[in-house]
Amino acid sequence: MHVGIEIGGTKLQLVVADPQGPIRQRFHRAIEPGTNATAILAWIEQAMSQLATPPSAIGVGFGGPVDAETGQIITSHQVSGWSGVNLTNWLRERTGVTRVCVENDANVAALGEALRGAGQGYRHVFYVTLGSGVGGGMVIDGQLYRGARPGEAEIGHVWVTPPTEQSPGQTLEQATSGWAVDRQIRNRLPQLPPHSPLRRYVDMAGQPGGEARWLAPALADHDPAAQQLVQQLGRMIALGLSHVVHLFHPDVLVLGGGLSLIGEPLRQAVETALPPLVMAAFQPPPAVRLAQLGTDVVPVGALAMLGGEK
Repeated sequence: MHVGIEIGGTKLQLVVADPQGPIRQRFHRAIEPGTNATAILAWIEQAMSQLATPPSAIGVGFGGPVDAETGQIITSHQVSGWSGVNLTNWLRERTGVTRVCVENDANVAALGEALRGAGQGYRHVFYVTLGSGVGGGMVIDGQLYRGARPGEAEIGHVWVTPPTEQSPGQTLEQATSGWAVDRQIRNRLPQLPPHSPLRRYVDMAGQPGGEARWLAPALADHDPAAQQLVQQLGRMIALGLSHVVHLFHPDVLVLGGGLSLIGEPLRQAVETALPPLVMAAFQPPPAVRLAQLGTDVVPVGALAMLGGEK
């Protein structure tokens, strides 16, 4: 049996599956504000103690930069206490399992989509996750692309508006993450008429936060403001991805993360905005696809990272 673990900024998942088989057991927990690394490790240890069968291998997708060679966490931008923790060694000591792989969660998700999701059938796959942060991963012939040091494919930190003396500028993550879209919606609300579906959904929710989740239902209700926001979001994502196209020429660009649940309107907005941003010699640009693995993408990718039994 193999175990796949997701350690994100807002949630934890642990799944159990046969190599190449379906998920047989799963554990899930939201990460509350103030949760630290010690509490997360305790949850993992408790979940592992409830497994019906001892695992033969463990794969982990971690929400932050990781030294994949050693399994040491470089840092987490959302949960305290992770810097310098060697997660591979900790898992080996606690479980007795020697085959442990720890990798950045966007890389793991990219591998999952390339091997078991929207990237199947393509040799060169670039995956972008659009969630609380923006990350990326590239898979070539079924293998993760790795740079000379940890942190490759961090597309969220590409500048889309360069900093100047007058302005701090803006990265792709600052423009297109879930939190950024939440803020854009909040800023737009006072200008919307009372009958606006988007305004109505946000008002019914009550507390601020998570406004981006109302874009999809507002689009279904033909809300002009939601349509405009998604077009704007698609153009900005396409701008970031145009740099990937010019540098690496992937066969397919896969959109994942919570914002990808906006669905076809977002995919179409990115696909439409991309060609004018790509030089004529490289037309047509790569296919743009929506991720297929949903909320299981990281644990499924962690399982895919382990492959078959060895």
